[in-house]
Amino acid sequence: MAERVNSPETRGGEPPIDVGTPVVGAKPHVATGIRAVLKTVQVTVGAMGIGRAVKTLSIVNQLDGFDCPSCAWPDPEDKRAAAEFCENGAKAIASEATRARADAGFFAKHSVEELLGWSDAELEKAGRLVHPMVLRAGGTHYEPIAWSEAFAVIARELNALASPNEATFYTSGRTSNEAAFLWQLFVRQLGTNNLPDCSNMCHESSGTGLTESIGIGKGTVTIEDFQKADSIWIIGQNPGTNHPRMLTSLVGAKRDGCIIVSVNPLREVGVERFSHPQEVLGLLGKSTELASLFARVRINGDIAFFKGVMKEMLEEDGRRGGVIDRKFIEGRTEGFGAFAADLRAESWDVIVEQSGVSREVISAAAAVAMKSERMILCWAMGITQHANAVGNVQTLANFALLRGQIGRPGAGLCPVRGHSNVQGDRTMGVWEKVPAWGGKLGEEFGFVVPRESGLDVVGSIRGMHEGRVKVFLGMGGNFLSASPDTHYTAEAMRICSLTVQVSTKLNRGHLVTGRSALILPCLGRTEIDVGRWSGLQAAPAVRSEQRTAGGTFSGDTARFVSVEDSMGKVHASKGVLEPASEHLKSEVEIVCGMARLTLGARSSVEWEKMGADYDLIRERIGRIVPGFERYNERVREKGGFYVLNGPKEGTFTTPSGKAKFVAHAIPRWNLAADELVLMTIRTHDQFNTTVYGEDDRYRGISRGRRVIFMNAGDIAQRGLKAGDRVDVISRFAGEERAAKSFMVVEYDIPPKCAAGYFPEMNVLVPIGAVSAGSNQPASKSVVVVVKKSV
Repeated sequence: MAERVNSPETRGGEPPIDVGTPVVGAKPHVATGIRAVLKTVQVTVGAMGIGRAVKTLSIVNQLDGFDCPSCAWPDPEDKRAAAEFCENGAKAIASEATRARADAGFFAKHSVEELLGWSDAELEKAGRLVHPMVLRAGGTHYEPIAWSEAFAVIARELNALASPNEATFYTSGRTSNEAAFLWQLFVRQLGTNNLPDCSNMCHESSGTGLTESIGIGKGTVTIEDFQKADSIWIIGQNPGTNHPRMLTSLVGAKRDGCIIVSVNPLREVGVERFSHPQEVLGLLGKSTELASLFARVRINGDIAFFKGVMKEMLEEDGRRGGVIDRKFIEGRTEGFGAFAADLRAESWDVIVEQSGVSREVISAAAAVAMKSERMILCWAMGITQHANAVGNVQTLANFALLRGQIGRPGAGLCPVRGHSNVQGDRTMGVWEKVPAWGGKLGEEFGFVVPRESGLDVVGSIRGMHEGRVKVFLGMGGNFLSASPDTHYTAEAMRICSLTVQVSTKLNRGHLVTGRSALILPCLGRTEIDVGRWSGLQAAPAVRSEQRTAGGTFSGDTARFVSVEDSMGKVHASKGVLEPASEHLKSEVEIVCGMARLTLGARSSVEWEKMGADYDLIRERIGRIVPGFERYNERVREKGGFYVLNGPKEGTFTTPSGKAKFVAHAIPRWNLAADELVLMTIRTHDQFNTTVYGEDDRYRGISRGRRVIFMNAGDIAQRGLKAGDRVDVISRFAGEERAAKSFMVVEYDIPPKCAAGYFPEMNVLVPIGAVSAGSNQPASKSVVVVVKKSV
């Protein structure tokens, strides 16, 4: 274990501070290739062994296999590669399928206080959680607990609350459709809509903005559209690290003549050049150039940049006509007049200054857009984690609408989701607001659905901190490390009477707890789910009749779950490995166990039956959720099916039936002389808050994570030099938050901008800094100063 500074930060939920010095090396010029192949082999074989690795990787993302537990990028429609996964997906699979175990002996040996001093990577490497564990009030160590007793503890705590609204129920994006549907059913039957989920922290602004603009909070493209596009715009996104399988789609489009434009403060390797690890030529060093144009915007300079592009297009249309699609605009949209007037009134000086992009580059981008007949706009959290994030998203929608680039083959909007089923969880009703089909839910299960909106992530944290929320239950994920304002969130968690985490692996969220805490270990995506290990009453393998397009069959069979990818396709997922422990339950069974004991006679839901037979869950979903009719039959079809999406088919589902142009003012940074704008980012050796190692290969960083990337001029102006240690202090509404001992790294980033890794930098994100309209934490708009560490 690395040497660390003993400090109070770990009690505040921060990762410990390393004494060692990160190494800064050369940044590569090509993404993936042979190094990705070697890393994949090293990680998977090291964690699983050769035979287990080959067996597992050969079935991931295949038609009869399991869905990768990493990102939500869709699988190819037709022919799939033998190795249909990326380096980061392989890391996620190896993490889940590891032979290491965090068992009862592990927790007896290591106290909670000791584990708080471990790094996130060390906690991750502890191994799979294999037995329910309890941290009793005043205890120092987790202890084993029987499933029946764990469910009884939860039931007692929930039923003792003065109101169901005193509990909050978080969901991560890896939860299956079936578990998510039952989770929200349980919570709403309990009597609350406190259903925060990871969408609140990643793409809530996309959903909010798109719903107003086009009538649905999802994207409007399929993976096939990438083969038809003539321009693809990668905006506020780093696919090389965050969605590596996307690079395959991009290289295919590029080779077919598509122009790729990158709009991002950092010039990321993943959009420069790509060497496909599955191509022999790629292994020998041949690579494909991806982006033809880079617009290196200032942090949150996107509205200014795209208003400049659209202003250029509007002016050119006035000169020669035919640039914007007047027929589409007049017949299919509203609000264009006010939007166009706003564009014409915008100052070019302001556009250039606030975007940080020259007029020449803006003109070059406009030229691409004016020639493009099939344009796809992709974005991620570089767009959605700002105070004006909803405006960012709607500005991109405006850009697409100018030339009718929605609802036609090869064109549309593509918010690229992170976790593999974060979109499916929302479709299944995991939302603090009541879904449109809430009435049908109540009718189907015989109860009155609460109508008052519940708490989202930020609302839940505030509620816990103020003592209004006393019980926290998390269905997967690492709520503490994913959330903003780490110290505030840690204080909030510790005020609770009970915190419950349903998990596969150990993380920091298990160590910052309420007065008492439970860890409930669940099956992973890679594992066989037959109920033998995990039935509600330790039942034998499930015997069920499964309905298929070809008729029915019955017999002992492994169960499967389903997920929805980033482009709205629902498909089955079935594991292949023997579970890590005989004590594991599936997520579905855990939800059913909680609900059955907590609700008792108040619920007429047949929780035990649905916990045993997932077809029964899908039957109910098919009767309630629009677009899921004949769910059991359609999810068994080859490749699955797409959910309803009017705009994708050319029908805008807004109240007026028309898409809406929405004008937004350019955000202005009025920074003091010593201030920078910091954005949180992740390394190539992590997925969301799961940290696999200490390296960031594509940015040339190794053996450490506590770094801050700064512009050379900003470093010199502050009397610093590369390699200095600094404390980073955020400023917001008269408050200051500090993160200590980060090494300065000189990097190609716009002036007055900086970047650092989360979760280490999350301590700087104020709980009150959120996106207007979506309440999403503004983790990429943090105003900071840096001071040399003492």
